[in-house]
Amino acid sequence: MMKRILVTGGAGFIGSHLCERLVNEGNDVICLDNFYTGSKENVWHLIGRPNFEIVRHDVCQPYWAEVDEIYNLACPASPVYYQNDPIQTTKTSVFGAYHMLGLARRTKCKILQTSTSEVYGDPSVHPQPESYWGNVNTIGIRSCYDEGKRCAETMFFDYHRQHNVRIKVIRIFNTYGPRMAQHDGRVVSNFIMQALRGEDITIYGDGHQTRSFQYVSDLIEGMIRMMNSGDDFLGPVNIGNPGEFTMLELAEKVIAMTGSKSKIVFRPLPSDDPKMRRPDISLAKEKLDWAPTVPLDEGLEKTIEYFKGTL
Repeated sequence: MMKRILVTGGAGFIGSHLCERLVNEGNDVICLDNFYTGSKENVWHLIGRPNFEIVRHDVCQPYWAEVDEIYNLACPASPVYYQNDPIQTTKTSVFGAYHMLGLARRTKCKILQTSTSEVYGDPSVHPQPESYWGNVNTIGIRSCYDEGKRCAETMFFDYHRQHNVRIKVIRIFNTYGPRMAQHDGRVVSNFIMQALRGEDITIYGDGHQTRSFQYVSDLIEGMIRMMNSGDDFLGPVNIGNPGEFTMLELAEKVIAMTGSKSKIVFRPLPSDDPKMRRPDISLAKEKLDWAPTVPLDEGLEKTIEYFKGTL
């Protein structure tokens, strides 16, 4: 059965992949974006499809439509963008959640919030299960994003308890793939672009801090499974790849796969940068029968090919 689905932040890196999957499955999709970090190029191939429409709109303002489901992705997700206008970042997370929850309440539709592994802050528990409350600095340079997303989670659960809104909350861990912005400051895009241009690869800190990387198609599968799960499972649930790599390992892998002559250089670690990040995905396996399937080498190969095409 065709559903009418609203995707906020639909022209972003992750949002565009979600819109593409939902359109290809025959749903009627409204892509809402203010193009602060999203881009029309990401959804250009969908424009003209009869079941896809794109609307320029900022979720800090209310939006009305008759829909069956809402995926709320609107918010800059890379430090370069969210630290550029931190007040707007907090407003997007909090007011965006508020307005979309109001729409979900009015239309009695199901709504999924894309929260983030950043709610765990610089974790003192490793790997991070959903039961861990986090270690977040409330007044740091990353707080606009971390606390904005934490507040949005709070609002989602309060709307569920107070107004019976049908909510779903996922926590996304580092995701990469085609359509990442070249200059978004995320480690995968940074390393690939520097390697392809033959520039020095910049590692902040000693390179031993770790991240786990999931390919974008794995994330989209997890999001859709979460949306389609029963109303008794609200989340939050971690969606990420538990394979853990140091920054140094990732840099060396990118240099080898691109055949680059880039050298690795070290810079001071930015404030509040987490030392380690790895999801415990046992809840996603149990409740959604979900686990990532794309290995890092395969995903990096596709991502490198994409960035080659943008140069």
